[in-house]
Amino acid sequence: MQAIGRALWYIESHFGEQLTLDDVAQVSGLSRFHLSRTFATVVGLPVLAYARGRRLSEAARLLVDGAPDILQVALAVGYGSHEAFTRAFRDHFGLTPEEARARRSLDSLLLTEPPRMSDTSPANVSPDRFIISEPMFFAGIRKYFRFRDRGGIPAIWQAFAPHIGTISGEMPGPTFGLCLGPADGADETGFDYMPAVQVRTLDNLAEEIVGVCVAGREWAVFRHDGHVSSIGETCTAAGDWLATSGRTPPPGPMQMIERYGPEFDPHTGNGGCEVWVPVVS
Repeated sequence: MQAIGRALWYIESHFGEQLTLDDVAQVSGLSRFHLSRTFATVVGLPVLAYARGRRLSEAARLLVDGAPDILQVALAVGYGSHEAFTRAFRDHFGLTPEEARARRSLDSLLLTEPPRMSDTSPANVSPDRFIISEPMFFAGIRKYFRFRDRGGIPAIWQAFAPHIGTISGEMPGPTFGLCLGPADGADETGFDYMPAVQVRTLDNLAEEIVGVCVAGREWAVFRHDGHVSSIGETCTAAGDWLATSGRTPPPGPMQMIERYGPEFDPHTGNGGCEVWVPVVS
């Protein structure tokens, strides 16, 4: 299942590229034959059929949200022309991109969704270290995910990637994934996720960029050495540790931070990262 998780992560992270079976097999660690057989068994679709369905499903979401430029949507999901995108979209959904945009609804469209992957907590995980931070400012793109839909998180990283290096007040260095609970703490079915960079100030941010201030506090830092597709296992383990450690989370909405340093390779998902969990004594 870890190999399929790596394959799914790669597909979700590379919507804008022309994927081949060789590309996905290399990242998964399986041969083309074994990937094809195992992927179809687990996911229910062949690799490239799933990739095509996911790309077109994300395009449909952009269109019904009112995306003004259909060519830009086409390019974002890996099609090089309006014509090629329209042909693929019509073959898949039975209507043109223009018609989907005019409907402003996903009803009756047969969407391809990321499968639900379980996060099994590894045994005997403890923090690598504890740190105390000053208040931190982050800027990124924020989106709500139900817990069962978090397989779509790599796609928001892909959307954020072109902004890295262009954000006002951006501090060079790691990138971050912020997991933020709803402001009122009432919704237990999902969370806001935000790929982000650290910034010196929240002033002068572009319209499409969201700013967040994280209060200074103590963090338990857990090292995740596996592929990024299995980071949920480390997050689950961190929660298990917190429940039995005698420490408690601070009051207020849930927060957790993923830190991706220079050792992390965003193309392959390898290199490891850190999971920061806020704690109080």
